[in-house]
Amino acid sequence: MLDSYFKITERGSTVGREIRGGVVTFFTMAYIVALNPLIIGLTKDGDGKFLGGGDAPNLAAVAAMTALMAGVLTILMGMVGNYPMALATGLGLNTFVAVAIASQMSWADAMGLVVIEGIIITILVLTGFRTAVFRAVPAQLKIAISVGIGLFIALIGLVDAGFVRRTGAGPVPVTLGDNGTLVGWPIVVFAFGLLLMIALMVKKVKGALLIGIAVATVFAIVVESAFKIGPLFDGATGKVNPKGWNLNVPTVPSDVIGTPDFSLFGQFNLLGSFDRIPLVAVILLIFTLLLSDFFDTVGTVTAIGHEGGLIDKDGNIPNNDRILLVDSLAAVGGGVGSISSNTSYIESAAGVGEGARTGLASIVTGALFLLTTFLSPLVAVIPYEAATPALIIVGFLMMTQIKSIDWTDYGVAIPSFLAIILMPFTYNISVGIGAAFVSYVLIRLIQGRRGEIHPLMLLVSGLFMIYFLSSPINIWVG
Repeated sequence: MLDSYFKITERGSTVGREIRGGVVTFFTMAYIVALNPLIIGLTKDGDGKFLGGGDAPNLAAVAAMTALMAGVLTILMGMVGNYPMALATGLGLNTFVAVAIASQMSWADAMGLVVIEGIIITILVLTGFRTAVFRAVPAQLKIAISVGIGLFIALIGLVDAGFVRRTGAGPVPVTLGDNGTLVGWPIVVFAFGLLLMIALMVKKVKGALLIGIAVATVFAIVVESAFKIGPLFDGATGKVNPKGWNLNVPTVPSDVIGTPDFSLFGQFNLLGSFDRIPLVAVILLIFTLLLSDFFDTVGTVTAIGHEGGLIDKDGNIPNNDRILLVDSLAAVGGGVGSISSNTSYIESAAGVGEGARTGLASIVTGALFLLTTFLSPLVAVIPYEAATPALIIVGFLMMTQIKSIDWTDYGVAIPSFLAIILMPFTYNISVGIGAAFVSYVLIRLIQGRRGEIHPLMLLVSGLFMIYFLSSPINIWVG
């Protein structure tokens, strides 16, 4: 029954590989359950209230709802889209909602805008527009997007592990470790996990990434037990320990099971923002959310399809309309759940690297997220440093697709180059896609090859120009 519904054999997979892939995807993105509360749960809105309307933060409620929505939506992706891709609160999008939107209104009003954005993007899917845009992108640009995302998630892994850190000053924005030096036991755990995964892959051991994460986590627990390292940042004292763990401190929890708090569900005001800020400002905020959500997903779906060999000769994905519909509904779900827009996660590529090829892997990931609502103390055992080596490995695997780009044709070579370098350099998938689209259209027009430009590429490039110029437009409209 499973094989018939999910087409497991047809896609060259097995039930065992799907389960392993789903578990790996969960481990590489479970951090969002701990990180999202720190981004939106500690930020006050325009009325001076925390998320939920209280005078004090309720991080447990944010974590529980983050895990609940991730679980439900990821299972929906598996059942409807039959695609090995997980969904959760979008990083970057949640920061934008907290800093740029909620600061001008109440949290309920801000989440209402997220719901509106999700409704609009859902309509675009139902009318076929979103799918049409996806198909209008030249096949080689889709490959470049996939490669760029590979470099992007590798950089995410290096930064989250502390191997690469932001400098805050100096001629370059990042440096090796702490001021050019690798320090602390967490880096040792990261290096150990990475080398172990490489060795297992070279030996073609099944479950290499999953085994690597599990063994590195056990090693991290032993290290923390022996040396009492503690966190990188201590929220209670405000002190920074350069040798500390980046997010989760790997200690065996005293309590494994906790009672989830779902009180944030439904706390949104659909039209409240229109009474708080000018209409033009509301439109610009929705447009920014929409464009980021729209094209982050295009990039993620494309990258996972290339990595898993799930594309046809034109670079299109099976069940593409269903996949995009679930992703669009996820934006609505994030607003309804008051935890910011939910979207597809590129960390899903780690599960694909482990062998996942169908929606069964997504169901496994979603089920683990649902368990997390009760087992959040247990999830906090896995540190960044044990999970992020998997992202480095997947970044390498996605990078191998670069050979399929025709570097002799400047019309695709330059846009591909911009997509590949700007995604990691700007820490933003949409920026890389936008630069690639705009430059592709301009170069083809200069070359006199207007007939090769799909009309939707012209439209989308124009929208990206508005996106890039949003700051002066904001100033112009006041």
